[in-house]
Amino acid sequence: MAKAKCHNCETKCGKGKMNPEVIRKLEEGFRRLRTSNSQSLLKKYLTQAIFDKLKSKKTSFGSTLLDCVQSGFENPDSNIGVYAPDPEAYTLFADLFDPIIDEYHGGFKKGDHHPPSDWGDLDCIGNVDPDQNFVVSTRVRCGRSLAGYPFNPCLTESQYKDMEKKVSGTLTCLTGELQGKYYPLTGMSKTDQNQLIDDHFLFKEGDRFLQAANASRFWPTGRGIFHNTNKTFLVWLNEEDHLRIISMQPGGNVGEVYRRLVTAVREIESKLKFARSDRLGFLTFCPTNLGTTIRASVHIQVPKLAHNKTKLDATADQYNLQVRGTRGEHSDAEDGIYDISNKRRLGLTEFEAVKEMHDGILKIIEIEKSL
Repeated sequence: MAKAKCHNCETKCGKGKMNPEVIRKLEEGFRRLRTSNSQSLLKKYLTQAIFDKLKSKKTSFGSTLLDCVQSGFENPDSNIGVYAPDPEAYTLFADLFDPIIDEYHGGFKKGDHHPPSDWGDLDCIGNVDPDQNFVVSTRVRCGRSLAGYPFNPCLTESQYKDMEKKVSGTLTCLTGELQGKYYPLTGMSKTDQNQLIDDHFLFKEGDRFLQAANASRFWPTGRGIFHNTNKTFLVWLNEEDHLRIISMQPGGNVGEVYRRLVTAVREIESKLKFARSDRLGFLTFCPTNLGTTIRASVHIQVPKLAHNKTKLDATADQYNLQVRGTRGEHSDAEDGIYDISNKRRLGLTEFEAVKEMHDGILKIIEIEKSL
């Protein structure tokens, strides 16, 4: 008796029929990458053996290896060079993603598992600068992806619209401090656009890494911004991730900012289901942003430590913090103002990620005062 073929077998096994043009682009891009002077993790870990093993595989969403690596192929100056086109890509293309995740996150081996979500004791996180002498502003954000959808490169126009309807409906039902308005990018008035730009809220199309990853399709369809009345709570829809949930305010009250984020995430999660892996935690478009997906940061003015950058960096390293310029990575510190945030997002809880930043900033302020 003939053995029955399993349902949807080719898709489940990652061996769906491949478009010859995709294979051609993969092989051409791989040749360019190998002969380039790229220092990306993509070049480091996409060996010939791994390339041959993965080039003909597809996820059930139809994503291929090309969707994962095309940005790195086009931008050899990428630090990472890969994106996940859908949640399944982290599993199907694990031979490429796992070593990249391990190196970027400072040790997260193939057998490691991210812990369950734990927002911790909110009273343990407070104001790091009650006298308002050092911290200009505080921001805590996290990323989320709606379950059942691919990520940007593989979303259809109708899926963008469907997601916008679901998310905007959820956000406009928020109450109390979180109550606000949703601004779709499609048809946005010039007045609203200028105001959001003035508030430094509005994201823009044009990032070359995202463009090359095919993450800006159907722009501006399905994209938008929500913010509350006080402009201390913000959600970006379909910029890079499905959702970027952000809490922020002037000054150094990390506890207040964190509590607002926790309240918002819990409210939103009660109505929307998000993509999460038992191993990698919450899944988003970029492998640098997994696990908690938490980035807790302050803009802090430390003019004395600005003249002793080695000491600032060493102190930050003790608390697993990243020091960047005033306007982010590859920028300078203007008037001694740095953007300092937690490095670790994977392999620890949400509370631990924010507490590292909180405690590290307290130490940096203590050293600044002593100089």
